[in-house]
Amino acid sequence: MKRFDDLTEREVLALAISSEEEDERVYADFAEGLRQDYPATAAMFEGMREEESGHRRRLIELYRQRFGEHIPLIRRQDVRGFVQRRALWLIRPLRIEAARKAASTMEVETRRFYEKASARTQDASIRQLLDDLANEERSHETRAEELDKEKLPASVKAQEEQAQRRLFVLQIVQPGLAGLMDGSVSTLAPVFAAALATQKSWDAFLVGLAASVGAGISMGFAEALSDDGSLTGRGHPWVRGVVCGAMTALGGIGHTLPFLIRDFRAALWAAGAVVLAELGAITWIRQRYMDTPWVTAALQVGLGGVLVFITGVLIGSS
Repeated sequence: MKRFDDLTEREVLALAISSEEEDERVYADFAEGLRQDYPATAAMFEGMREEESGHRRRLIELYRQRFGEHIPLIRRQDVRGFVQRRALWLIRPLRIEAARKAASTMEVETRRFYEKASARTQDASIRQLLDDLANEERSHETRAEELDKEKLPASVKAQEEQAQRRLFVLQIVQPGLAGLMDGSVSTLAPVFAAALATQKSWDAFLVGLAASVGAGISMGFAEALSDDGSLTGRGHPWVRGVVCGAMTALGGIGHTLPFLIRDFRAALWAAGAVVLAELGAITWIRQRYMDTPWVTAALQVGLGGVLVFITGVLIGSS
């Protein structure tokens, strides 16, 4: 990597051209990644891409006048001091807030680059162009706000926020809730059956731990292999699988941990309290994200939990 201060004016212009080209492609990828779910925001990024394209054309025109046709390949990663960017634009589904934050960072970095490059340039024409671009990048945030108002009126923003919420529910909440319900409810029977059959906290803990981890692995693979998300819009299958598997294991381990208490009766009462807290959390999530009425959610979750709990008690006591 070269130090920025060691770059010649020719290399500074070449770096500016490649940087503008990269930013243009990033904005195009943002627009493409958001087009299906957030068309208005995609249009905003398309407008920013067009601005970067105009900057690149002006830089190339000046470069030709000063240094000819050949432009050496100098990129950000070849020069010290630039921020290493995460390839957010390649991630699908693309999160709208992540794209906006990344764009803001890009604008600040580009402006600082032009300001520093202009300060060390002796050629008047190059310095004037770099100053102009620095000022334009400084006002780019204002331009982005104008595009935001133009492309994203309040009604459109509200629609996109609703779409974002639906995607979050579809891709994260639903698999997580399915895992939490399975882990919290299905492991009740083996845990409490083992506890009542052996009257030993440690044995109940081992059974609960095995059931929780096993259920987490099983549910994780089942969710990941259920569909690839290409038609349903449910997101990357392995992300859903990890979320579902982790929440399944968490749901089971929650009421398993109290059996680390040596006193069996105290452990049993503590586990029962945790079960109530887990069922309450599931009820809240269903009401909050699935728009299920409180009473309906509580009855559905409570009925399933009670039936499984009774099953475990009957088997463990037999």
